[in-house]
Amino acid sequence: MRIQMQSNFASTLALLGPNAKFTVDQINKVSGGSIDMKFFEPGALVPPGQAFDAVSSGALDAAWATPGFWTGKDIAFAVYATVPFGPGMGEYLAWMKEGGGEKMLQELYAKYNIHAVVCHLIPPEASGWFRKEIATLADLKGLKMRFFGLGANVMQNLGVSTQLLQAGEIFQALQLGTIDATEFSMPVMDLSLGFHQVAKFYYFPGWHQQATFGDLIINKAKWDSLSATQKAQVEAACDQAVLKGISVGESVQPKALKEIEAKGVKLMTWSPEFLAAFEKEWKAVAAEQATKSPEFKKAWDSLSKFREEYSIWRERGYLK
Repeated sequence: MRIQMQSNFASTLALLGPNAKFTVDQINKVSGGSIDMKFFEPGALVPPGQAFDAVSSGALDAAWATPGFWTGKDIAFAVYATVPFGPGMGEYLAWMKEGGGEKMLQELYAKYNIHAVVCHLIPPEASGWFRKEIATLADLKGLKMRFFGLGANVMQNLGVSTQLLQAGEIFQALQLGTIDATEFSMPVMDLSLGFHQVAKFYYFPGWHQQATFGDLIINKAKWDSLSATQKAQVEAACDQAVLKGISVGESVQPKALKEIEAKGVKLMTWSPEFLAAFEKEWKAVAAEQATKSPEFKKAWDSLSKFREEYSIWRERGYLK
């Protein structure tokens, strides 16, 4: 079975790029050659932003991305990628695998003739790169910023003009002044994209992305043509990729942070005032989106219920 898979992340992008290639390699190995999956760089077959439609139509067999890129189809996709002030990796994975998250995600994709397999999970991200220090909430007003997912809605409520740029587009936009600030990912990935050359204030914590899921999306007809064994092999390889994303993602951040700091970047921490403002606006955004999208409400209600029931374990089982 030949499968052409285009990644939304370049192979040179730290963590996500190698993990996308790792997924392909593992599928080919685990299948013993019965699946021949080929890795393609972003844009090699279709523009990255069109990967969803291409997989849906069958023009592209598969893509390796994140549900959060497809919010233009339905804002509900964001809940299956990352949510502001959301769960950490363990809690999020528990909901996705045991709390019905992945099943609901697959039902949502099925409306578009796509099957999805959860295929990566990464640690918390940074909150963003800014050219100047953000001393007050008023300093955010009027900023043009690249922002991902539901956190973008929060920033919009605080007066920021947001846009979603693909990884390869961000540095030039920041350098040319098309945007004033950006968030993308965690230190190791941000370092590989060179944001430190333009912006010198790097903010934490990543309140908008405490953990982020990605997936392998496959054209439904292509998925259905796989044997039960081949499907299990793809799922097993993706489980390995999830583990890889967690373990590598956690191990490489300290060195990257030290290197970023050595390049003259100031590591900043949001004050409680800022975090309270972000959380207040997030609650308003969640309530608003639940009225607009039935699929968002379904996903958000499920995750919220799971987190409420999980809280007794989170509060008692873990050191604060």
